[in-house]
Amino acid sequence: MPSSSPPRIPLSKVLVRELNSDALLASFDTILADLDGVVYAGAGAIPFAVEALTEAADAGIRVGYITNNASRTDASVAEHLSGLGLAVVPEDVVTSPQAAMTVLAELVPAGSTILVVGGEGLTHELGKAGFVVTRSALDGPAAVIQGFAPEVGWLHLAEAAFALHTGIPWVATNTDWTIPQARGTAPGNGTLVSAVHTAVGRLPVVAGKPEPAMFHLAVQRFAASSAVVIGDRLDTDILGANRSGLPSVLVLTGIDGPKQVLAAEKDQRPTYIVDDLRQLSEPYPQTVTTVEGTATLTRVGEAVVRRDGENLTVDAAGSRRIDLLRAGCAAIWNSGVAIYGLRVAAELYS
Repeated sequence: MPSSSPPRIPLSKVLVRELNSDALLASFDTILADLDGVVYAGAGAIPFAVEALTEAADAGIRVGYITNNASRTDASVAEHLSGLGLAVVPEDVVTSPQAAMTVLAELVPAGSTILVVGGEGLTHELGKAGFVVTRSALDGPAAVIQGFAPEVGWLHLAEAAFALHTGIPWVATNTDWTIPQARGTAPGNGTLVSAVHTAVGRLPVVAGKPEPAMFHLAVQRFAASSAVVIGDRLDTDILGANRSGLPSVLVLTGIDGPKQVLAAEKDQRPTYIVDDLRQLSEPYPQTVTTVEGTATLTRVGEAVVRRDGENLTVDAAGSRRIDLLRAGCAAIWNSGVAIYGLRVAAELYS
């Protein structure tokens, strides 16, 4: 969304000069960044993401990457990120298959045969964990594990259904309904899991976001004492951060935009909202609420949103569109009224 931002202050200078500054990242030692919709869409980098994350790393902030996409190994993800210009090694990447291994280890004996619906990201982690991989229900698997891969089709889903009718455990790496691609939004693992669910009449145990296991694994691996989650999805990244007790940043470069964040349920509301990752290095403006007669005014920067009863209007749009969205979110969230109970000015949605 368009905005006229103030001059950018290099993040490294902000952190070194003033550790207690208002720069969004100044109080964090670790970033846990989602990938699809945050760092890249398809093969290409999202504008400003590589530069912003490199600045953070140069300033001494530990940058880790957490992804629900189970189709690739940590090494292949690291190679992709390195090709975009980031300094990344496989250990910097936490994948949903890695989280799934911790879940699976609690459900079946070590060395069990596991039926896989998914790609190399899953088979690689299963091998590292000592499990035996099969693609056929005829091999009597002890469990089914399911993750996204572009090649997954009906035959794979059918084998999972055949095996699950025996009552064995079922673990899904994640249940994202969609996945952002360079050409647009495509069906995600949640869509494929739903097909199996319809056939077998039960739901899997989920290992990845928004469940806390993945976030706990990342915090432990990176020895984080003050981590912040950056994501583009309310129902996975932000919900998972909230469930894990971590602050979060919603970046508007992926799945969820102004309409979705304005209407966000309480457990899916981010701590911060940014247009793109450049704003990580900017001071984050305070939200100021005042009462004027029967109205409540919410100010962020130069933007002011007025709530009078069920009417939500814009008093001042300000020069930065992102501040108007932040003010609108705060006004709605603090009202105690669901968005469908308010008349919301159209300017807040654009």
